[in-house]
Amino acid sequence: MFVDQVTVTLKAGRGGNGCVSFRREARVPKGGPDGGHGGNGGSITFVADQNISSLAYFRFYPIIKAKNGAPGEGSNRSGKRGSDVRLGVPVGTMIKDTDGGAVLADLALHDQAFVAARGGRGGRGNASYATSTHQAPRESQPGRPGEEKEFFLELKLIADVGLVGFPNAGKSTLISHISAARPLIADYPFTTLAPNLGVVDIGEYRSFVVADIPGLIEGAHLGQGLGIRFLRHIERTKLLVHIIDVSPYSGRDPVEDFRVIMKELEAFSPEVAARPQILAANKVDLLGADKSRLVRLRRMASRKKIPVFAISALKKDGLKPLVEAVARMLDELAEKRGA
Repeated sequence: MFVDQVTVTLKAGRGGNGCVSFRREARVPKGGPDGGHGGNGGSITFVADQNISSLAYFRFYPIIKAKNGAPGEGSNRSGKRGSDVRLGVPVGTMIKDTDGGAVLADLALHDQAFVAARGGRGGRGNASYATSTHQAPRESQPGRPGEEKEFFLELKLIADVGLVGFPNAGKSTLISHISAARPLIADYPFTTLAPNLGVVDIGEYRSFVVADIPGLIEGAHLGQGLGIRFLRHIERTKLLVHIIDVSPYSGRDPVEDFRVIMKELEAFSPEVAARPQILAANKVDLLGADKSRLVRLRRMASRKKIPVFAISALKKDGLKPLVEAVARMLDELAEKRGA
């Protein structure tokens, strides 16, 4: 189950109470205070883990509690500290305050951690109250409660390239052939119901990550189809690749498809819509002798200065030039950022 938004309540452990105790041993008739401190309560920490791909765990466990600290004991023995809880979340998880929606942490790197709820401090035992003028204190301090907080977790996948396009345009087929990702592929709309990530190996120990975003349709920003709920996963991408079905069997116009997708992207985020783009005209093997649909798409892309690559994802035709172009553009963007 792919879950990318969830609300979770965290309850850190309470600190243990301090102990009131006096030393009682044979031949020590007037033993002094020896009550130990209580142990601190356990804290709860979110940790980004590259081996986790969804927030589904929190759908089933929306309330997480850490252990309380143990009370202090005689003979100056401190109570045991409550065990800390480390909660693994996918890389790219944003932790937000449920009150104002402020971003408290953005766990964008593997092993990056955020202490979300701190355990309560253990109370002082009576041994710590002893002074030269107060030699038999009977005071102790109760443990303090741990923090209890509610958070909203939102996952935004970390990918270099986002694949966008209409349902059945061939995004899943493409990502399955250029990476090791194995998404569900079938001949019906909305086959992909959750984003897929794939790592594309371009040789010389270089690679980039591609995200296959479930198909958009006109009116997605108004909730039509799958809506725009998955578009947040391309907010971190550096480059967009439009997969356009140019076959005559789609029942749609490829130039209009591009216009509709751009309209939905702009409605979602003008910043995302302004990202560098590449057009992949897919299913060219089905065009036959009439290439007019591809020609019109090329003319439109030329006016907008967007590079176009004619491919057949199913037959693996034209994929190498497309991948090389994506790699070059990513290198150019990296150089600009470093300049």
